[in-house]
Amino acid sequence: MQISSPLSDTDLANAWTELHNDAHNGKPLEPQSNRLAFADPEFMFRRETRGIRMQLELLKPDLSQIERGIEHTVVVYGSARFVDAEQAAAQLAEAQKSGDAQAIALALRAVRNAERYEAARAFAHIVASEGMKLPPQERLYICTGGGPGIMEAANRGAHDAGAPNIGLNIGLPHEQHGNPYITPDLSFKFHYFALRKMHFMMRAKALVAFPGGFGTMDELFEVLTLVQTHKSKPVPVILFGSEFWKKVLNFDALIEEGTISAKDLNLFRYTDDPAEAWRFIQQYYNEGWTV
Repeated sequence: MQISSPLSDTDLANAWTELHNDAHNGKPLEPQSNRLAFADPEFMFRRETRGIRMQLELLKPDLSQIERGIEHTVVVYGSARFVDAEQAAAQLAEAQKSGDAQAIALALRAVRNAERYEAARAFAHIVASEGMKLPPQERLYICTGGGPGIMEAANRGAHDAGAPNIGLNIGLPHEQHGNPYITPDLSFKFHYFALRKMHFMMRAKALVAFPGGFGTMDELFEVLTLVQTHKSKPVPVILFGSEFWKKVLNFDALIEEGTISAKDLNLFRYTDDPAEAWRFIQQYYNEGWTV
């Protein structure tokens, strides 16, 4: 059987996106009775089949990683808005050329944030390089949310080291795509945030949170809550950028108000150095945290 106009992967993904948007904008989906159930997108997007879709999002990345022998990851969280040092320098040069004070201020901020991008890249390079020295069944792989910014930096650091790395991307209204440094067959896309966050934790042996916004905060507190409540095995949680984290999160105030215990501060460590972050992970598994 010859198909005159083959459907590309992009066309198929866009078709599903269009159907999903229709379903949530008052356009009822009418499943066709003569289609196989799993080949009927209108049926698959019904409210009643949500559980099936969630199961598929659980299975697909899990089976792919099992096939690659990936069982241990170091997860890196952080802002999607940071750029690398080269791009930040170019932005600053352009802003200074324009003489626009606001543009210069924003470019200077981009330069400062680029230091965080480069730190994430350096950290991931260390983890990937050291992780690949371990026996195959113990190897560590960098895993990120798959987008730009800090996520790109971490995937890039692992890519620079020649190591496979994972991206767990999420479909968003502004069409976020996986960054170019993710290993192609380990670049996954999710619809459900809940399933994506579950996959972050399923193989995580450490989590490192760089400065970020709502998404980073959401992911960080999800991890801290799971560990605090013993719903997840304890893992080292590292907050990279001590000045940032101590400014935006007042954990001491939570202790004073009685909403957390003082011992909960032992769930994480602060650092400003990529090599120290790696040492913290090693220390955790060799000796445990130093309290």
